[in-house]
Amino acid sequence: MHRRTFRATLIALTLALAAFGVAACGSSNSSSTSSTSSTASSGKKIKVGLVTDIGGLNDRSFNHLADVGLMDAQSKLGAQGRVLESHSDADYIPNLTTLASQHYDLVIGVGFLMADAVDTVAKKFPNTKFAIIDSDVTTMKGKPQNVEGLLFKEQEAGYLVGYLSGLYAKDNKITTVSSVGGQKIPPVDHYIAGFQAGAKKADPSIKTLNAYSQDFVDQAKCKELALNQIAQGSKVVFQVAGACGLGALDAAKEESVQGMGVDADQAYIGPQVFTSALKKVDVAVYDAIKGVQGGAYKGGQDVTSTVANDGIGYGKLNATAQKYATQVKKVKSEIASGQISNIPDTVK
Repeated sequence: MHRRTFRATLIALTLALAAFGVAACGSSNSSSTSSTSSTASSGKKIKVGLVTDIGGLNDRSFNHLADVGLMDAQSKLGAQGRVLESHSDADYIPNLTTLASQHYDLVIGVGFLMADAVDTVAKKFPNTKFAIIDSDVTTMKGKPQNVEGLLFKEQEAGYLVGYLSGLYAKDNKITTVSSVGGQKIPPVDHYIAGFQAGAKKADPSIKTLNAYSQDFVDQAKCKELALNQIAQGSKVVFQVAGACGLGALDAAKEESVQGMGVDADQAYIGPQVFTSALKKVDVAVYDAIKGVQGGAYKGGQDVTSTVANDGIGYGKLNATAQKYATQVKKVKSEIASGQISNIPDTVK
């Protein structure tokens, strides 16, 4: 199958699943593609390049979502898009350089691990606009004014799914819940810290386990960590490891416990997915492209997605989680209003 055809198939599946999720959870938790405009823009047609991290387009997580945002911009804004996949961190600078040298109007790096590469290439191409997902541009070494940071308060999504897991644990006399992270980097730890805080808010006696695979690709590594946590009593496993984390969800299925998805709504993987912590990367990418097209690009600054602006949330609740739908919806409203604030973003 041709790569572009495969990507088109993926987005069609994503949109179909999103429609299914709306019926179960309400519009506030629908797939993030639903919040973009359905009308094609009559503005300037621009060229947009996207560079994935090593997780690739098939991670069913944030690389895939970034691609969804680009494809949405192609269909609705008339943008011309190109994606370069990175198979190792050595590919970051060459891939970014290729797009910049071909005079793309916006070059997007997907992921915190690409921060140094984006910083380096942006300096060499000061007239090219860049954006990077998950990295604060104000902390970059070169302080680039031609890079826009696309950040997310992952701790808010983590808190929501953690609170849900705490309610379930307290209701069923479960003593332990757990998380499997990829590499120990800020976006991953934001999720985990929020998850632990939410779980303990719902059930102060809950024990939380956490481990890192140091990998975002190898599913066997995350599955092994999850199986070890389940052996220690965990009945809810939250995966925060991209494609690697799919192994943790497989472990949850194998051991008949609840699994938590991340970034995208991963309910389609199976009924073992209690819910997912949503991070609407597709909307952030779409909005960044729209900003360049409309002259609203914010170089040297960050744009942050939160529960309050609907850039963060939770996905479809499975049959078991539906019992707690009203309670978790209330907590989401309290985060949005600021009644719940100062959610931890650091794993101790």
